[in-house]
Amino acid sequence: MPITLYHQLAETLAEAIHQGTYMPGCRLPAIRRCASNHQVSVNTVLTAYRILEDRGLIEARPQSGYYVRDTLPSLTRQAFSRTSVRSPSSEKLDLIDTVFAAQNHSEYTNISLACPQSGDFFPTAKIGRIIASLLRREPELIGRYALPPGSLRLRREIARRSRELGITLSAEDVTLTHGCMEALQLGLRAVTRPGDCVGVETPTYFYLFPLLASLGLKVVEIPTDPQYGLSLDALELLLQEKRIQALIAMPNAQNPLGSSMTLEGKKRLARLVNHHQIPLLEDGLYTELQFCWPLSPAVKAFDEDGWVMYCTSFTKTVAPDFHLGWIAAGRFSQQLARLKAVSSLAESRLLSEALGHFLESGGYDHHLRTLRRRYAAQLEEARGIIARHFPQGTRATRPSGGFVFWVELPGNVDSVELFHRLLQEKICLTPGALYTLSDRCNNALRLSCCYPFDERYTWALKRTGEVACEMSGIAAGI
Repeated sequence: MPITLYHQLAETLAEAIHQGTYMPGCRLPAIRRCASNHQVSVNTVLTAYRILEDRGLIEARPQSGYYVRDTLPSLTRQAFSRTSVRSPSSEKLDLIDTVFAAQNHSEYTNISLACPQSGDFFPTAKIGRIIASLLRREPELIGRYALPPGSLRLRREIARRSRELGITLSAEDVTLTHGCMEALQLGLRAVTRPGDCVGVETPTYFYLFPLLASLGLKVVEIPTDPQYGLSLDALELLLQEKRIQALIAMPNAQNPLGSSMTLEGKKRLARLVNHHQIPLLEDGLYTELQFCWPLSPAVKAFDEDGWVMYCTSFTKTVAPDFHLGWIAAGRFSQQLARLKAVSSLAESRLLSEALGHFLESGGYDHHLRTLRRRYAAQLEEARGIIARHFPQGTRATRPSGGFVFWVELPGNVDSVELFHRLLQEKICLTPGALYTLSDRCNNALRLSCCYPFDERYTWALKRTGEVACEMSGIAAGI
């Protein structure tokens, strides 16, 4: 579906606000003047302004016009602090289990689960038609194993698409996996042994902690900037001191911050891991959901000697239930193929072929463009709700892609206590304490914008702000 004129105008004006062309408190051009400047109708301008109002970027003042709101403050760079080797406590693992169980409760309104909860986020109808067609033409597909490395059609399409991220691959470089988590697990099993230390971003995706613990691995947390990602100075010190045996990082649209490293930062990261010969497991789960175009490249694009293992899946973009992922393991490809064979043997041939056909058709590119626009708009709308309904002094990241972001509450609000209080009202969020083994994120939480912005979701978000105001004793608003 082509982007409408009013959405184009809204995006143009939003970008001008973010870049400071229109500062907080500044009056936007009058409706007729804006229509003349952009050569669109008055109704187009009105609709664009309403979109910006919904996102919380502007406000209408009676008999005065539209003005740029004081937007939600962004998180600032955090000071580097040396971290120690840690293992997740039983209390931390229990909290992860508790939150995960709540996230899967059908009666709860979830505002933080990082999985789209509506069919209109996925190309279900088209995928369904492809599967039906394949079964009619090739019914034998469900009677044969797709032994590692998996469907050649899908691997060829993955290799072709990887060029958009600057990665040069052949189908032979790709091994299909059961989602991104299996790709990470296989990668860790290939390059570590029990007792080794693995560097991770902090905050990081919380399910890495049970994964690392299950493999007998220890954690070294590395400071991660809310805007620019992993601290390379801190990493370089760890590498020089030989304190880690592997590294896991999300250089593009990091979970939970939504941050992305600069191009120079990615090049430096590739140089560091190649120079010190430390494997990097690059988690690219949200890379194709970056809001910029062309897409910012992966670190794997600058990998000279095969020390970067690129892992991702299609669970966030096409079909969560397929649980199809892949890994390009560089110099560790042979070990990966063996491990995959003894881990889960094979992925579904039918689902792999269906996904391969979908990628071939060009439908994926159109689908991704729609998702990027929708997530960018919903993130802005959620930030606007937070600015109006959360305690004064609340700060949040402004993601460069994906649909999750990080919120830090003022005062002494404990987000674990907030989680338990909201559960009584059947609202589920994810407290910041899950994303680190330290106690530095107790006043933070992760929110997700991969839901329809209906009355139920917006009510839950506003109610979260109200309870945070009650706990902090701080009034709502900027």
